[in-house]
Amino acid sequence: MTLVDSEAARLGETSGRASLKDVLGAYVGLTKPRVIELLLLTTVPVMFAAQRGVPPLGLVVATVVGGTLSAGSANALNCVYDRDIDEHMRRTRRRALPRHVVSPRAALVFGLALVVVSTVVLGTLVNWLSAWLALAASAFYLFGYTMLLKRRTAQNVVWGGLAGCFPALIGWTAVTDRLAWAPVVLFAVVFLWTPPHTWALAMRYREDYARVDVPMLPVIRSARDVARQIVAYAWVMVAVSLLYWPVAHTGPVYPVVAGVLGAAFLVEAHLMLARAGASDDLTVVRPMRLFHWSNMYLSLLFVAVALEPLVPLAR
Repeated sequence: MTLVDSEAARLGETSGRASLKDVLGAYVGLTKPRVIELLLLTTVPVMFAAQRGVPPLGLVVATVVGGTLSAGSANALNCVYDRDIDEHMRRTRRRALPRHVVSPRAALVFGLALVVVSTVVLGTLVNWLSAWLALAASAFYLFGYTMLLKRRTAQNVVWGGLAGCFPALIGWTAVTDRLAWAPVVLFAVVFLWTPPHTWALAMRYREDYARVDVPMLPVIRSARDVARQIVAYAWVMVAVSLLYWPVAHTGPVYPVVAGVLGAAFLVEAHLMLARAGASDDLTVVRPMRLFHWSNMYLSLLFVAVALEPLVPLAR
């Protein structure tokens, strides 16, 4: 509770136990749990692939705990740096810092503490290669994306998205303590998936980003232009996802699943392009359809990565 600022303390005096719950929830919120869920979804399945079966439970738990703390640290520090614009965006104004439930100093200490703890957990309970990869991902997200790219270029999510690709590498190195081409291919899949996924969401909130002068692609380009780029990335992403088949020497199950999922993603991307060609009105374009489908695509693709070595037909 030493991290609770004076504002939170005053809330505690007036609302008792409920305010304590609110403050604790605010600290959890700083870590962006929904983002972490997606990152873990690209970590654990790769551990199954690296093990060619079920990895040791203790190793999985240590990797998940360390990875959660590492991603949480980067997200918390991102909230500290972006608190000025978060106050003015509908999507983020209910976060802890805009609501003044947690002070910037407290959030900074919290984020830095998570950096140290996550590195120690991964280094001592998993291996130091995984720990350094997680630390590199967090550092790139904070310094590369948040501080350097986000407010300066429309390519922010393209290169900034590299940080979100590291869990595929971390899951592999957690089991093998070395890198290989198979996780690099999955790294590339996530890299190519990130722009369509993020641009679809940014389309929905383009007025928010415009209000705070963040040059997301949907702010500076028409919906049709954004949809064209989404289609281009989608085609390359699907092609790279199929490359995992020969590189990882999988059986027939993975390429079938990847092909079906990829075809569905491409259909949805082309449908959005058709809608964007007819109108720039977001009620017509419906970018959140692609956003939600992109979540399902990545989730099911990595489930296939995990199940492939467990299915007799896949061997």
